[in-house]
Amino acid sequence: MSIVPFGPTYDEMLHPEHIDPKIRKKALNAKQNELDPINLFNINWKNDQGVVNKIVLPKQLTGVDANIVVMLGTYFPSGSHKVGPAYSTLIEGCVDSEIIPGKHTILGPSTGNFGIGVSYICNLMNYEAIVIMPDNMSKERYDRIQKYGAKLDLTPGTESDVILTLERTYELKKNPNYRSLAQFELLPNYRFHRHVTGHSAIEAVQGIGNGRIACFTSAPGSAGTLGAGDQIKKIFPEAKIAALEPYECSTLMNGGRGQHRIEGIGDKMCTLIHNVLTTDFICLIKDEESVRGLKVIQDAPNVLQEFGVSLDEAKSLKDLFGVSTVCNIIGAIKMAKYLNLGPDDNVVTIATDGFDRYHSVIEDLERRELEVQDFVLRRWFKDIFLNADIKNIDDLRQMEKKERLFKQKEYDWLKFNYSLDYLNQMRHMKFWDDEYQKIEAYDKLII
Repeated sequence: MSIVPFGPTYDEMLHPEHIDPKIRKKALNAKQNELDPINLFNINWKNDQGVVNKIVLPKQLTGVDANIVVMLGTYFPSGSHKVGPAYSTLIEGCVDSEIIPGKHTILGPSTGNFGIGVSYICNLMNYEAIVIMPDNMSKERYDRIQKYGAKLDLTPGTESDVILTLERTYELKKNPNYRSLAQFELLPNYRFHRHVTGHSAIEAVQGIGNGRIACFTSAPGSAGTLGAGDQIKKIFPEAKIAALEPYECSTLMNGGRGQHRIEGIGDKMCTLIHNVLTTDFICLIKDEESVRGLKVIQDAPNVLQEFGVSLDEAKSLKDLFGVSTVCNIIGAIKMAKYLNLGPDDNVVTIATDGFDRYHSVIEDLERRELEVQDFVLRRWFKDIFLNADIKNIDDLRQMEKKERLFKQKEYDWLKFNYSLDYLNQMRHMKFWDDEYQKIEAYDKLII
């Protein structure tokens, strides 16, 4: 039987200072050797000094008075915060004896970052892995997954066809030697983000503005990251949670279907682990704005400087963001305007990954646009950031307006053999609080 290295508890992922000092020191020293299994103990939002990795965007970029705080996922092992849910789902399966080392192959349905996380974690924990993802994603994602050792099983389509990866996973799961880390439906994803991301977001705003969170924005993807909002609301009840969708495929807002270019966001469904109860708003973001906005931030610090961003600040943004991050930032700007937030208010959002997996996306943009000189980038900057509008925002704070999301969840998940009774339990906050409380028991099992 293979030896599987075990990693941190949920508490240690939130508070790396609680890790045994000798292990913590070894883990920090191993960051340059990313395939050393001790890097499991680097799965957290914090830097070497125990401070949350974040950046407060220059207001000359956002055009709003509110402070927009972006938590930086690129500093996680493998380069994305998705490694946290991948690890949490695998470790819970291990301690529950549902996943047996030397026996089971791991399946990871994904459009990219979760698949990279699954491949990375399985490499460190000595499991064979298969990542199921669409066949039209960025080349960098495929390369990274294969670099870490997982096999690829590609389904037709793009981000907008993530449901096909789920259907393929269910087909493969018929093999008794396969176990799935199904990010869209397994609650370790929710537990990781509610505990680790949620509390880290609360820490991230200390000393900024009024030290509270007025709004948290995130594109759903698996909707795991939105789970952070549940913990944010426990501490700051006034906080609003906004789920961001591609304008071109607005399933949560109106059941829409379509194709889009915001890599990092799945769609065409309401994921099982999406806590509809705590989603206050849905906000639509245009895919081309997300890609163009990334081009401006990544390649045009001189343009940002023309609009008042210091050159040092503009250069400090380079390499920190991907396409879905720019989507999250645009959503944060829109919500700051919609909620009339002022200079004491904080909006928190997430940079799921960095630029390292989007070179080909920008190359494709440049082929399509033909002209990307500074005069074009100036126009994009003004249109996307400074002139962001508050159209296509849906207020879900009245319970009856959430009903279509519950119905969407029924449509999506009854066919995967979940019972209506189970789905109805998700209509009550007790379900989500009870699931969150399981962290204490799992930490004891991991120890």
